[in-house]
Amino acid sequence: FFFQKLSQQISTMTVPTTFWRLAGVSYVQYVTKASSTLRAALKEPAKSKALAQEAFSYNKSVWSNGEQGAKKLTDSLAAVGK
Repeated sequence: FFFQKLSQQISTMTVPTTFWRLAGVSYVQYVTKASSTLRAALKEPAKSKALAQEAFSYNKSVWSNGEQGAKKLTDSLAAVGK
């Protein structure tokens, strides 16, 4: 049903746009979902390798007088801003 509705929207469009905008998601949401779907569809051992690359973390450091302080590893973006 979704693709049929999407197809109808595309055929009646007067201004070119992208599929992810028609689906009502941001580009980042689209890329995240597409990447996760692709990783889940892979067969072993490629799946394990791709899933390992999916995990990431953030570095937090305090700047003072134009100098970057020591980096601290954190796994939450919310914790970086604190």
